[in-house]
Parts: sequence; structure tokens; C-alpha cells
Amino acid sequence: MITASRRQLLAGAGLAALGNAMPGSAWAASPAAPRPDLFVGTGGHGHTFPGPSLPYGMAQLGPDTNNIGWDACSGYHRDDRSIMGFSHTHLSGTGIGDMLDILVVPTRQRLMLEPGTVGDPDKGYRQRFSDEFAEPGYYRVRLESGVQAELTVTERCGLHRYRFASGPAHILIDFAHAMLDTSDKGGLLENASLALDFDGVLTGSRTVNRWAKGRHIHFAMRLSRKPDRVQFFGDDDAPAAKDATNVAGGKLKVALFFDDAGGDPILVKTGLSGVDVKGARDALAAEIPGWDFDAAHAAARSAWATALNRIRVSGGTEAQRTIMASALYHAQLAPTLFADRDGRYVGLDRQVHQLAQGERAYSAYSLWDTYRALHPLLTLINRDQATLLVRDLIRQTQQSPYGPPVWTLQGAETGCMIGWHSVSVLAEAHVKGIKADYAAAWPNIRRRAFDRDYKDSDGSLGRGFYYDLNYIPADKIWESVSRTQEYAYDDWAMAHLAEAAGAKDDAVTLRKRSRNYRNVIDPKIGFARPRFSDGTWWEKYDPIQLGHDVPKWRDYTEANGWQATFLNQHDVYGLIEHFGGDAVFEGKLDALFKGPSTLPANAPPDISGLVGQYAHGNEPDQHVAYLYAYCGAPWKTQAMVRRLLTEMYKADPDGVIGNDDCGQMSAWFVLSALGFYPVDPVSAIYVFGSPLFDVAEVDVGNGRTLTVRANGNGPDRPYIQSVRWRGKPWTKNWIAHSELIQGGDLVFEMGARPSRFGAAKRDRPPSFARGPA
Repeated sequence: MITASRRQLLAGAGLAALGNAMPGSAWAASPAAPRPDLFVGTGGHGHTFPGPSLPYGMAQLGPDTNNIGWDACSGYHRDDRSIMGFSHTHLSGTGIGDMLDILVVPTRQRLMLEPGTVGDPDKGYRQRFSDEFAEPGYYRVRLESGVQAELTVTERCGLHRYRFASGPAHILIDFAHAMLDTSDKGGLLENASLALDFDGVLTGSRTVNRWAKGRHIHFAMRLSRKPDRVQFFGDDDAPAAKDATNVAGGKLKVALFFDDAGGDPILVKTGLSGVDVKGARDALAAEIPGWDFDAAHAAARSAWATALNRIRVSGGTEAQRTIMASALYHAQLAPTLFADRDGRYVGLDRQVHQLAQGERAYSAYSLWDTYRALHPLLTLINRDQATLLVRDLIRQTQQSPYGPPVWTLQGAETGCMIGWHSVSVLAEAHVKGIKADYAAAWPNIRRRAFDRDYKDSDGSLGRGFYYDLNYIPADKIWESVSRTQEYAYDDWAMAHLAEAAGAKDDAVTLRKRSRNYRNVIDPKIGFARPRFSDGTWWEKYDPIQLGHDVPKWRDYTEANGWQATFLNQHDVYGLIEHFGGDAVFEGKLDALFKGPSTLPANAPPDISGLVGQYAHGNEPDQHVAYLYAYCGAPWKTQAMVRRLLTEMYKADPDGVIGNDDCGQMSAWFVLSALGFYPVDPVSAIYVFGSPLFDVAEVDVGNGRTLTVRANGNGPDRPYIQSVRWRGKPWTKNWIAHSELIQGGDLVFEMGARPSRFGAAKRDRPPSFARGPA
């Protein structure tokens, strides 16, 4: 197991085509679904990629510019100027890399079997490129050797169309291509095989031991034109016999040669499966039975038109509307489909299971990030998808040897980050009335919560200390302060699930235990502070530092003492009381946002997007601007949220201030731009911030529309003066999910000066199932 901390634009003709695919008047009238820019987040440290996918699709095809280093986690970085080829699976926005399966390299160069480097592409099969274009469901680029490449997808298949200049050419399938890391010590790829079957279909299988250890991928590929000759290569690029039709080993390749590749384009279609080659063949046969690239492109474009039309906005700037659409796009890439057409999938027990009709299995659950905003967003704009994910997480909880998932990827529990925040997703869904068999998950959730003999995954290190001391000691377990607080939040979520399962006594115990977060916050100094097993605190405490024994280990997860102090999401009034009251808490928040933005030299790059010591570029703090609403200063929430919306996101490749983390950074923008945010997702309420757009229309299901209006809005008018909901005055500075999904008009009157709206104690958000004291 790995416990790791993560570390030109759209052109007119293509946009017109995508715009024409939008239903009704979308992208034409106001409010409208704005146009996404798929290159937003591909620069800086956003770690997104511009290749085509369907919403939540398994096939996520795209160009790979690099497979080494932190900024290669998605396989693509905007600053790289050469393309290795086009692989079929990618991760969007993560801080650890994996995937990049089945690299296809179309080229008119001489045969080379190694890619070369970003700095010296001429030493390998890399190619410089130009005329790059991307839109949802489609990607196009021109390669320097004289190839125009176009890509589109179905759910489980990638479809390539290559137009070659006349003359000899070849297509290399580099099945040794994968995400690399200096920590890999051999055995990265195992049990690989390639075979050219009697019917002309190239099939392959391999096991990958990168981040998701033991991950299996299988494919079936067919070309629209028969190659003139085929050459297989085994380990160490050793050529197989001239007439060989298969090869086995670890790192395999095959070259498909054409004496004259000019004329009609050569199409390549590839089916994927995590189960076996049969599953890949079935996908290929059913999803792309012919060679109509344009039809597949149109279908992908239509699917995205529907997905992006769920939110329509007017007002703001053109750049802000582009950011909104791009964020909505990135928030619908993951989790990714991980089941064959016949319903078979690989579970976390590494066994093949069969789905019931209508169910779906998924992968790439970046739960440490996405429980905060992405899953809440989906419950609002796509309840059907949220339901499928919840039912899948219940199955994964039942099948996993570790219990509720931490960070799962294609049948493997990576154990990445801390806590097991799938329980938040399940508890939130239950509160919001999403139907699923929550009781079926409870036995394995309970084992995670109580059983000392239950095998730890790395996401839950130190649980024994947590049971005995009610905190995790810094001299025994690394990242102890953050672990204590995040385990406490999971206790809060599990308490709700215990009640749902009828385990009343367990619910009482877990709810009480969920207040353990206070045991690593020293009330004398008002900071989250490392605490040792004898009960004493770290004396030489400095809230800017990462821990008491760096570099041996850190006491916080991708955070320092300042940021960890405000991790609590579920018992905000308990936290305020622990600090000494509203005024003290408000002052502490002020100090967080106004302090110097200095970090120690050994701070991870994840701590980014600083406003004072607040770090918007990473997830632990992303609810903190909304905490002013709990201590009677909601106007400070409104001002800070508007500042973050306008300063932390841009309509540029480096427009995401940190890793997008499977859509969490994007989901924060979408919800906050609408004017509200789920500080505690399990509570199923949203705290008001500052709506960015004049009008936003949100399809909330069952034919209902939530319309958010911000009258008098403007760049210098971020403050809420009053609110009306469904035509009646609304004095609270929060609103329940159960209200919003009814649809109706939520009308904010905005102004240039702070008001007392929502400041009274009776109007503050509930927390820990209670209001302010």
C-alpha cells in the first residue's frame, strides 16, 4: 500500500460545431451553457489533460507529452512541445500518476522503439506538433512527420483517425508505455502479452504495479486498413521472429507498417476491459461496429452537450463563463466507468463480479478530495449519477478487505491520503434521500470503526492510539494531527450510517468520538498542535512548520499548523467554543487570511494558492472561508469567497491554482459561483457565499429548475443585502438541499457594502445537529 501526499485554445469552427449540438438555445441565448476550454488546468500544476472522454467514461483517450515527474501525472503538460503518442486511459488532476495504457504512435519517421525525452525529442519517436484543438469528446493535432491525428471515444473504446502524407509510415503500439517514477524498482509491468488474432484484431493484456498495484488492463484493437507487415518486440526491444503473431513478457511493442499510408485515412479503434480480452472485444463490437468516426464524434459531442447544459449562466465576464464551463466539464470526468458491457467488473477483493441490470461499477475515486464538493455537486445536478456512485461504493465497501474505500483505482485500493471518506459520500447521500442498501455496507464500515484486529490500510494508520487516547500521538504516527481530525469527521459520518443501519449504540459512541478533533487543538494557544503519547504538547511549536520531526515525518497532511487548525467541518460551534467564543474565532480566521504567506523550504508543492496562510490550492482548507458565517460575520465569507473565485481561477492553461484532483477544485468553483457551498456534506445544507453570475439556471432533476439570481451584482458588489426564496423573504445564511431540489427562484440582492444579513444567531447554519449556542 502507498500512503502518499500528491503532488491555441478552442478554435472557431470546432466551437460552432459543438454549439450546434447543444439542445434548444443553449450557448445562444442568455442564460446559456458557456463553452469549456479543455486546456484550462493543463499548465501550471492543474494536472488535467485535453483528450476526449465521455462523462465518467472508461476510455479517456489523449496525447501524452511526458510520463516522468509530478507534472506528468495526467500524461500531458501544456509547456511540453512534443507528443509521444496517444494512450487510452488517463487520470484528471491527480497528484500521483498512473494509467496511460496502450500508447499508439502514428509516424512517418524511421522506426524507433524508445520515445526520447522532452528536452531532446529527436532521440526517439516523439514528434513536435502544431494546430492543436480540443473540445468535449474530440481532439485534433498535426504531428511534424506529416500526420494529422483526430481522436474521439465511446464509453469503453477509443477511436483514432490518422491522415498520413503519401509514402511509407508505421503505427507503433508501445505496450511498455506507462507512468514512471524514480521509486519504481522493477516489476512495473508483468504478465504482458500481445497477439494478432486470425481475424486481424490485435489483442493485449498486462498487469501494472504502479500506484494501483496489480491493476489489469486488456484491449482489443482493429485497423481500418491491413498493414503490409507486422513486427513484434519483446523485453529489451528484442525483435520476435519475422513471422511471429504474438509475444509475451513485461515490456512489449508491435509495429504495423504501411508501404504507402497516404490516401484514405487509417482508423484505429480500441476496446478496453479490466476483466479480460473478451470484454474488450465485446466493447469493440458493440460500441464501434463500423468505421464512422464522424458519427462517434457527434455522439460524444451530444453527450457532453447534455452534461454541460445542466448549468446555464449569464453575467460575469467572458473569462468567468469559460472557467465555469471548464470546471463543470472537469467535474464530470471522474469517477470513471470500470465495468464491461455484460456487467462484469473486478472488485476490491480482486475477484470478478457481476452487476445487476442497471448498475454500474466505477474507478478513480479521489475521495480525500471529492467528498467535499464534487459528490455534493452531483447530488444537485445529476442525482441519477450520484445514485449509481453510491451503490457502487456500497459494493466496494462490502468487497474490500479494508472496508470503506480510501482512494480506489481499477480494482485496487491505493490507500492514498488519510481517512476513509467514502463514508461521508454514503452518509450525505442517505441524508439526501438517495435510495441504496446502506445497511449492507454497515458490517464492513463497523469493522473499520471498531475492530482492533481489522487490518489497517494506510488510510487508517494509528487507529489503536485513536481508540485508547482519543487522539493519535505525534511521536508514534506520522501526520498525527490531521489524522485525528479527519478520523473524527469519518466518525461523524459513520454515526449517521450506524443510525441508518439501526445500530443505535454504535451511533452514540461514534458521535461522541467525532469530537476527538479537539484533542489535538491546544486551547491555550488556539492552534492544532502535535501532541505526544504522554499527553504533552510539542513545546517548540511553530504553526508555519510542517511538524516536530521533519524530515523524518510530518504532523500534518499536505498542510501546516495554520491550515490544520480549521480542518473541522462538522462541529463548528464546538470548535468556536473550544477557541473561546465568536470574537476569538473570528479573529483567528482573520489572522489566517491576513498573515504572511510564508512556508518552510520543505513544504510540498500541494500547499498553494495562498491568501495569508489559507491555501486554496489544496483541499483541507476549502471550506474555511465559509466559517465566518458560523461566528456572526457572514459578510467576511462573502468577500473572501468572491476574492477566491476571481483570483484563484483563470481561463488559461495554468488556470487551476493546484491539482484539480478528479474535479474537486473545479466543483468548488461551480458551487461557490452559484452562491453556496457544503461546509459539512453530511449535514446536507449549503452555506451562502457570494454568487458570481447575474443569473444561473440549474437543472435539479424531475423537470425542476433552480434559478439563482444576483440582483445588483458586480465586481465591486460581493455582499448579500437580502435573500428571497420562492418569492418569500429568507433570513438564514444557509439553505438545505431538500429546499434547492424543489426548484424555484433563489434571489440575492447584492451591494457594495457589508450588511447584517444572516448574522443573527438564529440565522446561522446548524452544525453537529444543532445551532449556535
